[in-house]
Amino acid sequence: MAAALGAGSGSAGPPGLPNSVPGHAALPAVAVWEWQDEFGRWRPYRGGVCSFIEQALQAPAQKGRRSGTGLASSSIPLGQADATLAPYVIDIPSLMQFRQDTGTMRSVRRHLFAQDSAAGQGIVWEWQNDEGGWSPYEMKVCVFLEQAFTHGLRHVDLSSLGYNYDIDFVSLVQTNKTSRFRRGIQRRMDTPYPVTTATGPLHTAMACSCQQCLLNSGTGPITTRYRHSMINLPSSSAVPQVSSRTAALSSSGLGFVPYNKPTLSGARSAPRLNTQSAWALPQPVGAGAPSPGLSASNGVSVPNLPVEMPKPSKVNQALAVTPSEPEQVVRKYLEELRGAPADEDCIICMEKLASPSGYSDACECKTIKPEAVGQLTQCQHAFHLLCVLAMYANGNKDGSLQCPSCKTIYGEKTGTQPKGKMEVSTFTQSLPGHQDCGTIQIVYSISRGIQGPEHPNPGMPYTARGFPRYCYLPDNEKGRKVLDLLRVAWKRRLIFTVGTSSTTGESNTVVWNEIHHKTEMDTNLSGHGYPDPNYLDNVLAELAAQGVTEACLRQ
Repeated sequence: MAAALGAGSGSAGPPGLPNSVPGHAALPAVAVWEWQDEFGRWRPYRGGVCSFIEQALQAPAQKGRRSGTGLASSSIPLGQADATLAPYVIDIPSLMQFRQDTGTMRSVRRHLFAQDSAAGQGIVWEWQNDEGGWSPYEMKVCVFLEQAFTHGLRHVDLSSLGYNYDIDFVSLVQTNKTSRFRRGIQRRMDTPYPVTTATGPLHTAMACSCQQCLLNSGTGPITTRYRHSMINLPSSSAVPQVSSRTAALSSSGLGFVPYNKPTLSGARSAPRLNTQSAWALPQPVGAGAPSPGLSASNGVSVPNLPVEMPKPSKVNQALAVTPSEPEQVVRKYLEELRGAPADEDCIICMEKLASPSGYSDACECKTIKPEAVGQLTQCQHAFHLLCVLAMYANGNKDGSLQCPSCKTIYGEKTGTQPKGKMEVSTFTQSLPGHQDCGTIQIVYSISRGIQGPEHPNPGMPYTARGFPRYCYLPDNEKGRKVLDLLRVAWKRRLIFTVGTSSTTGESNTVVWNEIHHKTEMDTNLSGHGYPDPNYLDNVLAELAAQGVTEACLRQ
């Protein structure tokens, strides 16, 4: 496996920003705007949309310098740049994307990347989604992949960026290191991202201590698993040597981040800096005094959109309430150790196991001390007990735990699949590659409804596009085994969930949930049909990763 590369990107904003670093010359850069999905991943808008956002921000500021007002846009309707984004508006003072027809709010951010990076050249790396379309990697991953590709590497490991994938540039395939499921990837040219100016030290895509990461602790580009790896690059064209600590993490094969660690008041790992995000926006020079409703560092003196702002994050809500039941689950599956290993990290909070939990300031528990360390009974992996408690409280709270390291499941894992119906029939026609048997047809039916407390936006409607959905298996011994396990997965609500479509970008809709199905019989051009000699083994591995194995059939 090739060593991990560092993908450089700019961090600071244009001249006039409050976080400008004295002594650093202005550097050409490109601006990339991204929105955050429900899994905490940042998804880039296309280059043309980013250019529109930049122009919308700059035009009023330039006009204001002539008139002496210096006002910037309060909201930016994205439908003017891309008709498919017609429902979406970006609220600049709060840095939120607002969907007008559903009221859904999502965070947005502005990142500056080096002009010679993939973003500056308009190069996009994409993975093939379940609907047969192509979805872009977040921009820091695109920059990372382009660096590796241009340096002639054959393989790279994405664990250093928080993803559990291997990338093969020769066959253009992404492989999940746990389930071994393979997807196609592609490299294509698109509109380059808009040029701007950066001041201050450059940001690295994996982790760094630049002003952008520090000011956005907990929600910025640095993932909590790698905040100890401080690698600063002079430019995106350099290929640095990765520190031994980071290399050890990358080689371990761990790509799991259970959730983004929130900014905790008084937490040891959170820098005590201003956490407002408006520093990243273009600022007018010589602007007048801001309006009373906004901070002086914002530089934007216009009212917010007339929408209700989102409630506190599910993470903070979960951490604030820790009833006795979660504590009982943690105690059931972990044995408390008398002495913590001196040199090992807790991969949930990335503090040393010998130190108190990184969540001790936000997750209080009368029966679990901050320094308590526990070991899972089967796999023997060790974590802070409070970190496991916080991870459990942020999930379905169904009485099960999944080891963040090796994915071993303790108890019976359940999902958030809405109510519906699963019907099975057989017919004699054979599937390509399985001419010796007939075919099993599965029909899934789910109707639209209202989200429950386990869903991303409780009380809001969800849509159910494309139902009923027809899926196919060979009617042989292994196909019938997969069918039996899919019945278990359906009963445990693991086959579908409510989230955001990777194809259309629609949120609050029913989507597939990590267990792949064949929805076509006689063509595999899209990856969703036959022949596919590896499909049955792949889906068995995916079911096992969800805790659905042959042992379930004997219960």
